[in-house]
Amino acid sequence: MESEKLYKVKDWIENLQKRGIITFSRKEVTNTFPLQSEISLRNSLNRLVNRGSIVSVWKGFYVIVPLKYASRKIVPPEQYMSQLMKYLNRPYYVGLLSAAAFHGAAHQQPQDFFVITESPALRNTNKKGTRVLFLNKKKIINSLTVSLKTETGYVQISSTELTAADLITYQKETGGLNRVSTILNELAESLHFDSLNKDYFENVPVSTIQRMGYILEVILEQIDIADRLLAKAKEFGCVFQKIPLKIGNETDTFETNSKWKIIINEQIEIDD
Repeated sequence: MESEKLYKVKDWIENLQKRGIITFSRKEVTNTFPLQSEISLRNSLNRLVNRGSIVSVWKGFYVIVPLKYASRKIVPPEQYMSQLMKYLNRPYYVGLLSAAAFHGAAHQQPQDFFVITESPALRNTNKKGTRVLFLNKKKIINSLTVSLKTETGYVQISSTELTAADLITYQKETGGLNRVSTILNELAESLHFDSLNKDYFENVPVSTIQRMGYILEVILEQIDIADRLLAKAKEFGCVFQKIPLKIGNETDTFETNSKWKIIINEQIEIDD
């Protein structure tokens, strides 16, 4: 084959990078160099991994490390996540603290990279100190995500409104209600509940709507924003039932907020 006459694996990978491509699969290498043995190809890839030229972020899937990231020998996950999810044939979006940071809530930069995908669960990864944490949903709704341009293409992230909801739904994974409320305070002015459609209220738990509304109105004093959320929740038939603000805490001796039907069994403090 012409490719094998002209290139070694290293040359082929360098050519990919020149074309703006920073990911490839083991299968692509095998198809490009069919006359080379599996052992030879594996050794070539391992040498490049050891040099820090490429990194295996998933079995059979590699990311080329551009010069600007050479000292870290790892590429930020947002640069390759769309390609990885396409390789795995999984719908996804970047969410929680990672999405909040992209939306401008930089109070506490996340050390982990959060990805929401559909079941079955994917295993978390940790490559050179960069942890990617995968969480599951029954269904990913594309209308609730937005495309963010990166150096290598686009990555899907949760909308501001979905990010806010997910932070509450997955509060244990994101540091608890104090941290969540601090981030909501930074996102509040970007929450446009007036534009929400039924997809949002069919896929966000009603209990999350209640907790978010209570936090926005009572803790953050964002009354107008909370009222817009309440109006939309009523428009799409959400029925509130009495629930605790924090799951797992006692509820018997605590007052209830009548508007959001929240049992106030947790005192929330936000960071300045």
